[in-house]
Amino acid sequence: MELSTLDYAFIIGFFTLVLGIGIGVSRKSGKSTAEYFLSGRSMPWWLLGFSMVATTFSTDTPNLITDIVRVNGVSGNWVWWPFLLTGLLTVFVYAKLWRRSGVATDMEFYDLRYGGKPAHFLRGFRAVYLGIIFNILAMSAVTLAAIKIGQVMLGLSPVETVLIGGVITVIFSAAGGFRGVVYTDFLLFFVAIAGAVGAAVYLVNIPEVGGVSALLQHENVAGKLSILPDFSDTEALIGILIIPLAVQWWSAWYPGAEPGGGGYIAQRMLAAKNENHAIGATFFFNIMHYALRPWPWILVALASLVVFPDVASIHEAFPNVEESKLGNDLAYSAMLTKLPPGLLGVVLASLGAAYMSTISTHLNWGSSYVVNDFYKQQIKPEASERELVAVGRITTVVLMVLSAILALFLTNALQLFDIILMFGAGTGLIFILRWFWWRINAWSEISAMFSSGLISVLFNFTDLGGYFFGGTTPAGVVLEGVLPGWSKFPVVVLITSVVWVVVTFATPAERTETLRAFYKRIQPGGPGWRRIVGEATAEGIALDQGKKWSVPSGILAMVIGCVLVYSCMFATGNWIYGNYGLAAGLTAVVVVSAWLLKRMWGQIKGDIL
Repeated sequence: MELSTLDYAFIIGFFTLVLGIGIGVSRKSGKSTAEYFLSGRSMPWWLLGFSMVATTFSTDTPNLITDIVRVNGVSGNWVWWPFLLTGLLTVFVYAKLWRRSGVATDMEFYDLRYGGKPAHFLRGFRAVYLGIIFNILAMSAVTLAAIKIGQVMLGLSPVETVLIGGVITVIFSAAGGFRGVVYTDFLLFFVAIAGAVGAAVYLVNIPEVGGVSALLQHENVAGKLSILPDFSDTEALIGILIIPLAVQWWSAWYPGAEPGGGGYIAQRMLAAKNENHAIGATFFFNIMHYALRPWPWILVALASLVVFPDVASIHEAFPNVEESKLGNDLAYSAMLTKLPPGLLGVVLASLGAAYMSTISTHLNWGSSYVVNDFYKQQIKPEASERELVAVGRITTVVLMVLSAILALFLTNALQLFDIILMFGAGTGLIFILRWFWWRINAWSEISAMFSSGLISVLFNFTDLGGYFFGGTTPAGVVLEGVLPGWSKFPVVVLITSVVWVVVTFATPAERTETLRAFYKRIQPGGPGWRRIVGEATAEGIALDQGKKWSVPSGILAMVIGCVLVYSCMFATGNWIYGNYGLAAGLTAVVVVSAWLLKRMWGQIKGDIL
């Protein structure tokens, strides 16, 4: 495949503009860590919302969705669609609490909510655990997708792709900091959405596919179209729909979908002007992320089943692709090679935009943990702001290098998604309850974190051995077949939950002074703090500001919001499928739920401090 002069013009112009923005804001971003990691907490909701959406575009996301659709059909996306519940719970319950906390990172929360050496250890350990280890895993999946795109579309070797994409991204990220990330994300969003929609429209109408009607009737596609899984296939129904909806959304930690908010989503909430802007940003993100964004990728994935019905056909068309990188996820890149000049340049620029947006966010977020929660707290508390910014920039480079090296050894993004998801199984309920139940302590989180990791390794040794080492390990052979595939996740959740609940009651509660200070600052309210508030009141200490507890209203708003977004998602799909009666009915549900949600906002807004 050869690029035209117009294609090169789009790509070079785009990267030049992005680098210019990063360098242009570098001086202001380098003034302090508050500027470098949070832009001085001055960001409006719409800019943060666009930034969240742009970050989750990523280069591995279309590959992941293509893999899911080709293997399990459109309904296979329920493996991540239930995270909408997590997202909207963050919107209507936790966003204002995070902004109210005033912390610099969500790791700093531990010293606010808990106290003493356990809290200090938890903050430092999770800063390294999430900011370095998990962050590198997530970035390596994104870089793996870039490698596959580079091999198929440009004929680049994995090393060449890593060097080109990594160098540009790390220069931009290290120079511009969070402000540069957010400013360019606004531009990247529009480039990425234009590329995704343009590619979907063109590829569905190429002669091999023949348009939407022919696509939907094709024998390779007809069985993949259902938005809901086959209810007669019990194992698929449980694994794809029931477990994610009943257990996964509230129990698992995953970057960008943390129960109770966290990670780079929390970073953006903390950077907002105020609580209202934090709520608005996260709500805008969830609507765009779930309701509208997936369909262009789903359409290309379905079209790929016509053009490349199996992995062998992809290999035949692209014999130069390394065998270790072959998989169904490669079909998205393979389809993009059929784009015409001009549009090809836009799409390649959009993929570059997706890559840069995601990687730059992870680099800034991960380095914020290393600087604020490890280096400053554990290594050199007296470090100057200039030194801390320098450490942040060095960390950015190191994280990029390590993730790039790991990406060269990986094969499949879906496998990594499952592994990361399993390692966080069972910890999510703590992140939800720790704001509203005084009895949870630092040992609760420490026990949940370690038990979840250890149990996941034990239960998934087969998958880990095959993924990282190319074969099944001895422990994996022993465990294989003991439990059905769908049961592993809820079993890990159950065991982890039992462990942390037992540890919670077996260890002392946090000091009264710590709990009172937390309540007075956050004002979480609710029956879970009744004992702490009551004891303080009896001593003549007023902790509660008399606000009505807004969590019940927030949960109701979450439910209505889920109806709104899922209806929008399903309506879009049915308009595309030509099911106009059902699509019209779902559109009416969207309108009604939007009206109800607007009325609910009045009650929620009254709780803003």
